[in-house]
Amino acid sequence: MYVDYKLQRILTLRIPWMRQISQLWLVAFGWVLMDAQTISSIETQNAGSGAALLKTDLLGVFAHPDDETGVAALLAHYALATDRVVAAAYCTRGEGGGNMIGTQSGPALGLLREVELRECLEILGVRHVAFLDQEDFAYTENLGITMDKWGEEKTLERLVRVVRAMRPEVIVTMNPAPSPGQHGHHQAAGWLAVEAFTAAANPERFPEQLDREGLGVWQVKKLYFGGAGPYMATLSVTTPLGDGRVPGVIAGEALSKHRSQGFGRMAGAAWLQRPQRLQLVKSVVPFVEEEMDLFRGLSDLPQSAELLEPIRPPEVESPEIATLDDDVPKIRFLPRLAVERYQDWVKRHGIQHAAMSFVADIPVVAGEPTAVPLEILDHANMPSGTLLLEVPDGWKVHPDKVTFGGEHSPRTLYRIIEVTAPEESVNQSGSWTVSSRSVWQGKTLEATAQLHPVPKAKASRLTRALPVESTDSNADWLNLPVLRISPDRIWQGNVRDAADSSADIRVAHDGQYLYVEVRVQDDQVISNLAPDDIKGHWRTDSVEICVDPDIGAEHTLGCFKLGIIPFDSTGRVRAARDADARPGPVDLAASDLRLVSWRTDVGYTIRTAIPLRMLKVDLTNSRRVGFNVLIYDGDKVNAVLGENINKSRLAWSPRSGVQGRPEDWGRLDLE
Repeated sequence: MYVDYKLQRILTLRIPWMRQISQLWLVAFGWVLMDAQTISSIETQNAGSGAALLKTDLLGVFAHPDDETGVAALLAHYALATDRVVAAAYCTRGEGGGNMIGTQSGPALGLLREVELRECLEILGVRHVAFLDQEDFAYTENLGITMDKWGEEKTLERLVRVVRAMRPEVIVTMNPAPSPGQHGHHQAAGWLAVEAFTAAANPERFPEQLDREGLGVWQVKKLYFGGAGPYMATLSVTTPLGDGRVPGVIAGEALSKHRSQGFGRMAGAAWLQRPQRLQLVKSVVPFVEEEMDLFRGLSDLPQSAELLEPIRPPEVESPEIATLDDDVPKIRFLPRLAVERYQDWVKRHGIQHAAMSFVADIPVVAGEPTAVPLEILDHANMPSGTLLLEVPDGWKVHPDKVTFGGEHSPRTLYRIIEVTAPEESVNQSGSWTVSSRSVWQGKTLEATAQLHPVPKAKASRLTRALPVESTDSNADWLNLPVLRISPDRIWQGNVRDAADSSADIRVAHDGQYLYVEVRVQDDQVISNLAPDDIKGHWRTDSVEICVDPDIGAEHTLGCFKLGIIPFDSTGRVRAARDADARPGPVDLAASDLRLVSWRTDVGYTIRTAIPLRMLKVDLTNSRRVGFNVLIYDGDKVNAVLGENINKSRLAWSPRSGVQGRPEDWGRLDLE
């Protein structure tokens, strides 16, 4: 006999004693829980209900339209080759991005990108799309500022609503690790998806969705991050459909609809047909080292009636968690704050295996001692031990030994070691490893960190102001020390040689202004931005000047970042602040700034005078700031207006994603 749904909901509220009484009451009146055949019959009868229309097999959780690129072929495979119901949820509409096909920006660009996205998803076979309506406010590498701007609890509530309404069996999302180059919004999408995996199944989280919106708790069965890792799923996306096409080809056709983002060349891209790799992060079925199907093991789970409280199988720990040894002292180098938060978070969720390949990265200033904190988590009254510190040849570390343990040892011991990187290390590609090693009761204790040297320089103190607006080779400028950006200081793209892209920088101050001159070598100077399109300077030849008054800030929203376009399509120098304390065109956001540019035989030169008060620099408190200069180069001579022609990116202090991570900028001392 069919039990009225509303009555059943009343009788099975989250109060345990009422649930027990309701079960006895149902048995007394001859009602029993329905078997699978009865469930199937009810679902068939209610196929037109809202709940049935929303039921989803696979849900992708992303930050911006076009973020589905990495798994687009996978989505097409499940939607078109296996007839799974596929849906996607986006935190934003991408209104903070660039626009290569028009002048729309802000909310207007968000409308355009939503239209493009829906065209893309229709081709992929994605049936449903939801937006969490958060702002795509700027490029940042920081999860914390993203959550502050969005509101973590508010955004999570919206995603939990999507999960409870669509009831996906599997979620695929972005990796939230704060790796260099990983957008903070991308980190947030993955972070929120993991939180929603747990929160959607917990009746104590967002109970008004259950009481007022007609939703029920829902346990997602598996969650994956995009990319390789332990417990990896590898899926072929070359299974032919009935018309002979393969998902990888369909993905290219679909992604080309993101025209405003310059995805027109995606159609036919061979890399989209490579096997798709994802890392299993959370699961209610046992982990296996390799699998070929995201739905592996789910058919063996007990089924529950759609209209009754769903069965919530318990989450399964990864094998690594089960083998962690709590009786051994733990040692680690304390990383930057974003990494420390991430490591604490994966531990809280029991997904440490997802971070096993993630190594703490610590910037050190080349040529001077840099403090690197070391944490030792030991046990009371344990025998003492000694950690040996090791650094690469040519580097220095002090002290080179750290003791721990003993009868009166504190539970947690912090030691500051000083590491000195040679000045020439900033001109050598790659990172260096610092390690701490000890043998304790027959067990090897070890902690490592990747050290990334950043450069330092001095800005000479002037007795008089420098001429900025003149375009001659003034002796006062020429006498300043030169900071060189050579072709090997690349952080994205390819540079042929110094003539293709390189620069000399001169910096000084007079107590009122910071003076910066950048002489760029560029054998193809392109000017393809219209006067009413002065945003997204990285789309064309440009220079970006970055100043961080806090010296190693987590994000750029308190910094000064100036994108200078040496020539717009009419030949005028233009500039705008980007993703900083006051973004916008300099006419509005930096009206006191002085700026000039001119062409040279080998490229172009820009000069600027920036008020120190605009940089929030107070010389009475500190004479050191974070500083970087980025060179963007594009050589497409027939570029259309607004087209993104960026070919390469250089920097005085290079690192992937460095434009959004002040911690990896160089250091500038104002004499």
